[in-house]
Amino acid sequence: KSNMVLTTLILGRNQIGDEGAQRIGEALKKNPVLISLSLMYNEIGDEGAQHIGEALKTNKALTSLNLQRNEIGAEGAQRIGEALKINKMLTSLDLDGHALPILELKGVSAVETIELQGKGLTHLSGIVIASCISSNSVLKSLNLTSNSIGDKGAQHIGE
Repeated sequence: KSNMVLTTLILGRNQIGDEGAQRIGEALKKNPVLISLSLMYNEIGDEGAQHIGEALKTNKALTSLNLQRNEIGAEGAQRIGEALKINKMLTSLDLDGHALPILELKGVSAVETIELQGKGLTHLSGIVIASCISSNSVLKSLNLTSNSIGDKGAQHIGE
C-alpha cells in the first residue's frame, strides 16, 4: 500500500542494505507521489542499486535521488545509468557527493556546455554520465576536470 501524501523521504544512515533497497525499489514502482528520496550512507551495494534501477524504469514521480556514500560499484552504477535512458522524471542523481544534472546530460534540457569540474565525482558518476550522454545530440563540451573519474569512468565515457 502506497502513502499518497509523502513527497520527501530521507532515510540516511539506517543500514538499509541491499534487502532494504529491494523493498524500496518495489515501493517506488507503485508510488505516484514521492519526488525526493535520500538513501545516503546505507550500505547499499550493486544488488540494491539494481533494484532501484529497475524501479526507476517505471517510476513516474521521483525527481531527486541521493545514493551517495553507499557500497555501489561499477555494476550498480551501470544499472542505474541504463534505467535513466528510460526514466523521464529524474532530474538529479547524487552517487558521490554532487548531484548530477540528469536532464542536461541526457539532452532533454538542451545545453551545449556542462561544467562539472572539481565536484569530487568518481567512476560511479562517470559511468552514469556516459550512459546519459550516449544519446545527447546537443552537448558539445563536458568539463570533468579535477575529479576522480579514474580509468573505469573514463573508459565508459570514451565508449
